[in-house]
Amino acid sequence: MKPIIKFSPFGGVREGLLFLALLIGAPMSTFSANYYEAPEKAKKQEVAVQSTIKDLRPAPEKRLFRSEAVEKQILDLKSKLTAIDPKLYWMFVNCFPNTLDTTVWYSKESGDDDTFVITGDIEAMWLRDSAAQVWPYLRYVNQDEPLRHLIRGVIRRQLACILIDPYANAFNIKAIENGHWMSDNTKMKKELHERKYEIDSLCYPLRLAYAYWQQTGDTSIFDEKWLQAIREILHVFQDQQNWNGPITNYRFTRKTEALHDTRSNRGYGHPGKPCGLIASAFRPSDDSTIFPYLVPSNFFAVSVLRKAAIILNDVNKEYGLASDCRRMATQVEEALEKYAVVEHPKYGKIYAFEVDGYGSALLMDDSNAPSLLCLPYLTDVSIDDPIYQNTRKFVWSEDNPYFFKGKAGEGIGGPHCGLNKPWPMSLVMKAFTTNDRAEKEWCVQQILKTDGDTGFMHESFNKDDAKDFTRSWFAWANTLFGELIVDMYAQ
Repeated sequence: MKPIIKFSPFGGVREGLLFLALLIGAPMSTFSANYYEAPEKAKKQEVAVQSTIKDLRPAPEKRLFRSEAVEKQILDLKSKLTAIDPKLYWMFVNCFPNTLDTTVWYSKESGDDDTFVITGDIEAMWLRDSAAQVWPYLRYVNQDEPLRHLIRGVIRRQLACILIDPYANAFNIKAIENGHWMSDNTKMKKELHERKYEIDSLCYPLRLAYAYWQQTGDTSIFDEKWLQAIREILHVFQDQQNWNGPITNYRFTRKTEALHDTRSNRGYGHPGKPCGLIASAFRPSDDSTIFPYLVPSNFFAVSVLRKAAIILNDVNKEYGLASDCRRMATQVEEALEKYAVVEHPKYGKIYAFEVDGYGSALLMDDSNAPSLLCLPYLTDVSIDDPIYQNTRKFVWSEDNPYFFKGKAGEGIGGPHCGLNKPWPMSLVMKAFTTNDRAEKEWCVQQILKTDGDTGFMHESFNKDDAKDFTRSWFAWANTLFGELIVDMYAQ
């Protein structure tokens, strides 16, 4: 029996509608979590079974975009990955092209490149997710002109979204009536899917634009729309530094039973003392912050503001605007040094997850990125930074209240999916933030053991049962896994 996949009108694999069956009828227990401890004979049997499994990509005619360079990369790694573990290659084939296969709509109807990217099971474009989803393909743009235009279109669409509302995190493909979150008590618009203000939503597009420019030399994206977006971002960041007090230009409440899905103090959240840090109403997980100054996102802001300043200086010759970006980056960096470092009784100096400028600090880490764990991946913090190393030990331990370890696997989770639900993304970030090859390999093995026998990454899994997972179609996690595998094995 072939794997059965049901496609939505958007061409993707709907959550809850994907289930697998081996071509030869073998039970999915073939992919047990005990694979790496199995006797040698059992391993050989599993290899034989896995080699018969069809990949779970949409049929070629149903794929939304084809990149010749990405397809070549997949084929180039076949022998190496199959020799290591056939399941590794199977998952890589399923996951790495998932964003291109199922989530991108490219158009030039407006006269310019325009690419709308959904997350997977949610038919809306998050600024964060869309930038992260296409990031792993940047390395191929000089070999694949259609792919370059696709990614250029993502950047152009993101700039347009920021100009619609710089406080919003997620956007519809066009203005629609009766949107899903139109009842939220905030300044909703028909173009918005959701209006949760998160620092990283404004950072990811800058990271992508800078890297695209560095890779291609294409300066055409840095036009007046780009300059307007930069001004909007600076305006939001300045407003959220709370220089004029906790009553800022942004407020948000939602009728919900989930505490992390709304904000206190009539939508303004916990007050933050003005100190140079930038407040973030919500985390990258779309959960509300407890203390307003989200440390990983502030590190991210420092990094991308400096990248934006380079573009403004070298390309736009907007020296004043470049100076404004550098000045804010320095201001935030100095505040991080003063307020974000705390003394832990066990780990010494570590970075707090959130602070309020009054002396309060939240010691934990969340799975979504930016996180404390992934600082070297997304920001200018070095892997060798002693404070980062102390922090890394803390967050990957049971001293972090959102670190979970069980029979199926381990990792960092968060309030978004609840207790005992680590995210596979945290395993990918653990691999990205080490120079130890053995640790990287261990992370990959853990990922293979926690796919719930589906061949895809998920948002989270039950620490004691990997088949109990959330989101069967989460394109960012899929493509991120592919990026890791390319980084590890394509050299």
